[in-house]
Amino acid sequence: MSLVQVEDLSVRYGARTVLSRVSLRVEPGEIVTIVGPNGSGKTSLLRAIIGAVKPLKGRVVQGSGVKIGYVPQKLHIDETLPITVSRFLKLLGGVAVADIDHALAQAGVPDLAAAQLSQLSGGQFQRVLLARALIGKPDLLLLDEATQGLDQRGSASFYQQIETVRQNTGCAVLMISHELHVVMSASDRVICLNGHVCCEGTPAVVASAPEYRALFGPGTGGALALYRHEHDHHHDHGDHNHDHTEAAE
Repeated sequence: MSLVQVEDLSVRYGARTVLSRVSLRVEPGEIVTIVGPNGSGKTSLLRAIIGAVKPLKGRVVQGSGVKIGYVPQKLHIDETLPITVSRFLKLLGGVAVADIDHALAQAGVPDLAAAQLSQLSGGQFQRVLLARALIGKPDLLLLDEATQGLDQRGSASFYQQIETVRQNTGCAVLMISHELHVVMSASDRVICLNGHVCCEGTPAVVASAPEYRALFGPGTGGALALYRHEHDHHHDHGDHNHDHTEAAE
């Protein structure tokens, strides 16, 4: 049984439809990556899955008893706030010290419990957010551009940790990533999104699909194309404003 199924999902903000009839599923233990240009609705899709966005149409169905852990794109913390990593993770409520230590070890930062949150590097903070998502022992991890702002080495290390987590826990992963070389080497399936599902399948199948190449070119490591499909051009007006809105969600 699928961990989560998205069925014919549409999401609208005001007069703008950002997702139209999107369907997907995530099976136990697999890594699925969503790619697409800015403003394509990737973050909105994850937020709909966790219930933070109400669909205009369609539905999200979770398997019975499925637990989801969410690692956001960003989490703004007051840098002057004197709080340790351990105390930050205890804010979840009902969390034992042993659970915190185990989650930090799973995230690859076992020695950070006593560190001040404000003193962490960007990579360390993302590992703490990963630990926060792992405390509940999720069946499915959702990652929204979790390596944004990290350098190439930091990103590679983070994704290696995600693979280690999958191997050790058996959890599935649904993530958004702009790092196409990582997507093509680390994913079981790729979904190309541009307001709708353009194409999906194994990395090899998606990389050769005309829809994918129209967005990203023939290579997998180049910069993102900013244009849309011909049939998406009528949505271009206002894209800049929506990109700003989605990033702030």
